[in-house]
Amino acid sequence: MSTPDPKTRFSDRVDDYVRYRPDYPTALREWLYSEYGVTPGWRVADIGAGTGISSKLFLEAGHEVAAIEPNEPMRTAATAWLGANPGFRAVAGTAEATSLPDASVDLVSVAQAFHWFDQDAARREWRRILRPGGLAAVYWNSRRLTTTPFLKGYEALLKRFGTDYTSVAERYAGESAMRAWYGGGFRGTTSFEHRQVLDFPALRGRLLSSSYAPQPGHPNYEAMIAGLRELFDATAEHGRVNFDYDTRVYVGSL
Repeated sequence: MSTPDPKTRFSDRVDDYVRYRPDYPTALREWLYSEYGVTPGWRVADIGAGTGISSKLFLEAGHEVAAIEPNEPMRTAATAWLGANPGFRAVAGTAEATSLPDASVDLVSVAQAFHWFDQDAARREWRRILRPGGLAAVYWNSRRLTTTPFLKGYEALLKRFGTDYTSVAERYAGESAMRAWYGGGFRGTTSFEHRQVLDFPALRGRLLSSSYAPQPGHPNYEAMIAGLRELFDATAEHGRVNFDYDTRVYVGSL
């Protein structure tokens, strides 16, 4: 099966992405501050910024953020959400060709999208735009798979109905691969517990925000939603389910 272009594969699900994708724990930002000397004065290039969820994490602390995003609908959504903040600007660029000047940023932030990039070309580009002594932080929300009956059932649902779920899931790097990618510049890693608490409409939107979830009109769509409803009814407590993550972060110089 061919894999849709990662630069366009979220174009038809931007609204769900904006409303239902998880944010990132502020503890991640504070860890960068306390352990690596990052300050709110550091200029951030948020690579693969999408709708701006990761950009917001740094804007809230006063950083200037250049949100690099090749997908026009997602970039438009980020600007609509964050454009009033004077520290924010959206840039039509890619991980491998950001269009930013040499040595113009202090921190490269890469959330969730790292697995879609040409990682060798991206490393060269990020090294170019980072000032000497700057850092790159790569992080993502890793959904727990089997710790609760709901999460176990959700994983089974994705394997049954996802269009290319397995191939996408296999793209996420483990710690050994990330250490190798940073090479001698690797500085450290940690993880943080994170959670969304979702009613059924929010759970449905969270599912449909994923690029491998069949959309309305797909032969598997109705059966998938019926399966999601059944899973929710069997596992929800007080009309909610817990969508649990480990937010993994890796940091280093390039």
